Amino acid sequence: MNSSTKKTPSQSVWTWIVITLLWGSVFFATSTWILGIVSSWFDGGAFSPDRAEALRVYAMYVPALLVVALSAMVIQSRLDPGWQKQREREKAVRAGKREQLFVSFAASIATSSLFTLLTAAAHMLAAPVIGTAVSFSVKTVLVAAGLNIAFGIAASLFVGMIFLVFGVAKGGSKA
Repeated sequence: MNSSTKKTPSQSVWTWIVITLLWGSVFFATSTWILGIVSSWFDGGAFSPDRAEALRVYAMYVPALLVVALSAMVIQSRLDPGWQKQREREKAVRAGKREQLFVSFAASIATSSLFTLLTAAAHMLAAPVIGTAVSFSVKTVLVAAGLNIAFGIAASLFVGMIFLVFGVAKGGSKA
């Protein structure tokens, strides 16, 4: 296969799906948890799903994640038609020139807060289907989204530390 037509991992539909499912699942759990806490502050604890309810909502949330993954891939391919910027970014990361300790601060904020909004919407839309009553005030959802940013930053730092450790190990094996 010609290298100009060979797809990079970032172009793979499966890469987009797997990464979105991974982060979407992590943020579904953290968002559900933090929505429960913030609901107890502002809504008198109106939102406190048990594990079985949360899993039923999650089963309905996964198709939304697939739509997010495919939409993000299409948007990225429109913004960077030849995937050149993405290839350059991946090359810089592998060379240790980018994201040595922290993986995209802006993306951490956007991802964690937007997944909180998506999680709240999933719980609200699934409620009539699974037979639960869910209500959030806008204030509850926005505060939960803000607090969930801490999870996004922590996850980003964790991934950055993995990059750092493997970068050090790779550098150490060259000597």
